[in-house]
Amino acid sequence: MDLTIEEVSKRYGGIWALRGLSLRCEPGMLGLVGPNGAGKTTLMRLIATLLDPTEGTIRWNGQDLRTHGEALRQVLGYLPQEFGIYPEFSGRQFLRYLAAMKGVPKAVAHRRVEEVLEMVNLEQVADHKLPTYSGGMKQRVGIAQALLNDPELLIVDEPTAGLDPAERVRFRTLLASLTSSRIIVLSTHIISDVEAVASRLVILQAGQVVSDTTPEKLLAATVGKVWSVTVDQATAMQLQAAYQVSTMVNQMSGVTLRLVSATRPHEAAIIVDPSLEDAYLLVMGQHLVLV
Repeated sequence: MDLTIEEVSKRYGGIWALRGLSLRCEPGMLGLVGPNGAGKTTLMRLIATLLDPTEGTIRWNGQDLRTHGEALRQVLGYLPQEFGIYPEFSGRQFLRYLAAMKGVPKAVAHRRVEEVLEMVNLEQVADHKLPTYSGGMKQRVGIAQALLNDPELLIVDEPTAGLDPAERVRFRTLLASLTSSRIIVLSTHIISDVEAVASRLVILQAGQVVSDTTPEKLLAATVGKVWSVTVDQATAMQLQAAYQVSTMVNQMSGVTLRLVSATRPHEAAIIVDPSLEDAYLLVMGQHLVLV
């Protein structure tokens, strides 16, 4: 299976959401990150055939989605950023309804619903009404409906936004368990989600790819460029204005900052091990300087 995006651009009126974006995706998990407005959701909707590109081509197994979109939709699972539920349904009823809407044959629909309920660990509450579910449980229903047709391509757009830390970990673990034999595209602005599960990292800014790498390589490129220093309040404000700051903590001894910089930001600063969030900030800072 192969998903190829060739010089794709998307314009809304006079605004370009994507410009000349090219990617090739093979089985595994691709983490798509970037700030709000970078074009992540637009790209997800283009891949899911909900939008047509203004320019460029998207191919699934070599076939142009403009003319062969149905071939992709038959093997697509999609969890959008805004996932609606029907409050009168229980989890099991909702999934059976969606299985029918997706055209899953009746002979296999009930069995498949039970399989995905087990996969997302919702068997015990499957007959409870959906409004009684927590945010994390509703997201698990969302991923369950996306898996009903056992998709070859799974797209999840900001799946952990609004979840508490424990629910986020559970959801990431679930996604990681699905990576064999399918392409998963995980769109998020939460860097720790990508660090935990993705083998490939694509960073978008202003509708363009500014980095296509692995988390390990991005971290390696950031070694020696992350600093920690404790200073007084006035100096902390000066450093914050001049450098990218990933954390700033007020302590009895002063303000401790974690800064991302290719050069020593302060004479008292010491090098510390980078996190993927630090590496992301470095890439974004370099790109902003370039543009």
